[in-house]
Amino acid sequence: MEARNEPDRPVDLLHSVMNNKSIRLRRPSASRSEIRNNVSTTHLRRHVKGRKSRKRDGLQQGEDWRWKVPLVLLTITLFLYTVNPTESNIAYPFIFLSYKVEGSIDAFARPEYGKGLRDIAFVALYTLILFFAREFIMQQLLRPLTVSLGITSRSKQGRFNEQAYVAIYTGIMGPLGLYVTYHSPTWYFSTVGMYSGYPHKTHPAVTKFYYLLQAAFWVQQALVMVFGLETRRRDFKELVVHHIVTISLIALSYRFHFTMMGVLIYVTHDISDFFLATSKSLNYVDSHLQGPYFTLCIIIWVYLRHYINLKILFSILTEFRTIGPYILDWEAEQYKCEISNVITFVLLAALQALNLFWLYCLLRNAYRFVVLGVAKDDREEDEDNGNDHQELVEGERQ
Repeated sequence: MEARNEPDRPVDLLHSVMNNKSIRLRRPSASRSEIRNNVSTTHLRRHVKGRKSRKRDGLQQGEDWRWKVPLVLLTITLFLYTVNPTESNIAYPFIFLSYKVEGSIDAFARPEYGKGLRDIAFVALYTLILFFAREFIMQQLLRPLTVSLGITSRSKQGRFNEQAYVAIYTGIMGPLGLYVTYHSPTWYFSTVGMYSGYPHKTHPAVTKFYYLLQAAFWVQQALVMVFGLETRRRDFKELVVHHIVTISLIALSYRFHFTMMGVLIYVTHDISDFFLATSKSLNYVDSHLQGPYFTLCIIIWVYLRHYINLKILFSILTEFRTIGPYILDWEAEQYKCEISNVITFVLLAALQALNLFWLYCLLRNAYRFVVLGVAKDDREEDEDNGNDHQELVEGERQ
């Protein structure tokens, strides 16, 4: 008869354990408190992740008004014009250029346009258009692009969107500005052309449109700053001063017929801004081109914002007085005089001082990149870690 397999007796079991032959003792499992901590941590991370997702959705819905409200206002304006599409329509000066000079053409057989208060309406509507364009492009086009590019940080996504929008705008306006200068006496940054033929009371349609659209852009940028719609940087105070100086230069140069000088200032800043914005965008996506491209950006910045602008600034001390009449005559709209000379020099000198400050920031970032291997604009606040920490704290409280 076969013996049945009986369970080991206690003595045999103890003997096996002591001789470490057939039975291995398992390591003690995690304590109940450790298990509870691990479970609670997992739930907390899931909770925070869910909060982040809901917060992003809430932000998305909360930001939609930025482009929907301007779109409604633009639709109303266009509808009002379609009711009576003539120059007598109240919406006409908001949409089209005003003060066409009948029978007046320039050297290229283009009709000329004068200036007046209705130009304010044009700037107002196109400020609204640019406001809509900025928010729609950033939210509906650029935000999905940041996800596809692998940018996961919310603050970095916002900065990428801001710089990409600036790159789009300046990528259009830079070449347009060169076109305007090519068909004017200021081609290739000729300072003599800024004063010859002064006062410049009338302009071709493309020149006037270009100048007023630029004015609308800077008004829109000022509103973005006032409403706090842009990521705040450490140079916020300098940026405020820059907007004040820029808008003052635009308004005064247009009113007192120094638009040819203004066109050159526009071009130098748009082109350099394009390379700066694209350089920062490459940095946000960790492109291998960011090093050589940033070097190119600094070279273009120095040439346009310093060499050319210092050349313009120097001409205010020399050619401003010697080329053309130098007298104040309100009836003849002749404003090239001692007062305008001082005001123009002070404002452009202030702009140059700000550009020198930002050149210092660029060179400091270049040093950090080459020597320390840090590819980051140190004017930008570190927001990511702070946001994540705050969300964890809020999750623990709940």
